[in-house]
Amino acid sequence: MQNRRSFLKKLSASAAFISLSDIALSAEFEQQLKRVKQFSPDQVAADEEFWATIKNAYTVSSGIINLNNGGVSPSPRIVQEAVERYNKMCNEAPSYYMWQILDKGRENLRGKLADLAGCSAEEIAINRNTTEGLDNIIFGLDFKPGDEILLTKQDYPNMINAWKQREKRNGIVLKWIELDLPTEDENYLIKKYTEQITSKTRLVQVNHIINWTGHINPVKKIADAVHAKGPEVMIDGAHTFGHFDFKIPELGGDYYATSLHKWLSAPFGSGMLWIKKEKIHQVWPLTSAPEPESDNIRKFENLGTRSFPIEHAIATAVDFHNMIGSARKEARLRYLKDYWVKQVNTSPKFKLNTSMHPAYSCAIANFGIEGMDCGDIAVKLFNDHAIHTVSINWENIHGVRVAPHIYTGTAELDILADAVKKMCA
Repeated sequence: MQNRRSFLKKLSASAAFISLSDIALSAEFEQQLKRVKQFSPDQVAADEEFWATIKNAYTVSSGIINLNNGGVSPSPRIVQEAVERYNKMCNEAPSYYMWQILDKGRENLRGKLADLAGCSAEEIAINRNTTEGLDNIIFGLDFKPGDEILLTKQDYPNMINAWKQREKRNGIVLKWIELDLPTEDENYLIKKYTEQITSKTRLVQVNHIINWTGHINPVKKIADAVHAKGPEVMIDGAHTFGHFDFKIPELGGDYYATSLHKWLSAPFGSGMLWIKKEKIHQVWPLTSAPEPESDNIRKFENLGTRSFPIEHAIATAVDFHNMIGSARKEARLRYLKDYWVKQVNTSPKFKLNTSMHPAYSCAIANFGIEGMDCGDIAVKLFNDHAIHTVSINWENIHGVRVAPHIYTGTAELDILADAVKKMCA
């Protein structure tokens, strides 16, 4: 045990040294941090010199303007190198380094994530994505025939399909909420999520962000209203962790899962599940565990052989995020959305499908152009300007989703805005 701890300490020091000598704490980055130290987050958000330094920490293509960061985000170079470093180490003696070293070092990572999430490390399970996290809840809670689940038609397909499988197999009843977006009416949203609750309702699924449009729900107020009527609340946070500044317990839910390979810029295939401590014992793990009814959050991590390099490099992504600062990052992401939308918002035929209110949106926006199919818009943006977006046709939402990241420059968004204005004209 002592040898393992000593090894992990040396490994951590080595990783810190590599980061220091590379990009994250390079002289240029450190100088920029000192320069903006007294700036407010909003002032830093508009400081292109600072964000140019951040962009240099990434290895994004110079031939494509990637504005589909909502699906998955690239990792900065130091995170990529951490994956490679851990992978090389594992390949020297896989069963030793993977099982006796890295597998035992997960607690350090759990602590880092818990600090960022504002919760106890005993409430955090590390997994591969939001789907895996929420499937633990969907398939792990004991429901009986006739139990009701509330969810929206605007929820993510993987979650909808999981609930439908539970419906077909166990006879639970799915009750559907139809959201009309965009909206800034929190009373409307609270009513929509609560008006169908009955004595048989066991759980309400709430999206923190509606991924199709970037709409942010007033989750805490919805959760409080749901709890007042009895049911539990499961929060789909796929697009929120590392996107804007919040603490998970403050959302008021009972269960929450997120994908770390989105806005946190962690390695692809990394995620996190949060369960309120007193709820852990009632959730059966998706994969078998020695004590499935225990209150130990680690029972949700019995995945067998997994990618330890990907898992351990999450810590480097957390460090990179913390060096920038959650408040600065949120301000920059919202600034980028506002920057391009304000250039085109008065254009004829332009329709914005996302609120501009800071409480209801951050980086993501969805738009349409009257008389044009959203798929054609996305194709034209890419073919004519190498701008990568995604067209959305889901239920009552039809448009093109634009999702810049902190490495995106305003010059790239100028190209987007000019292209959209030409199409509108």
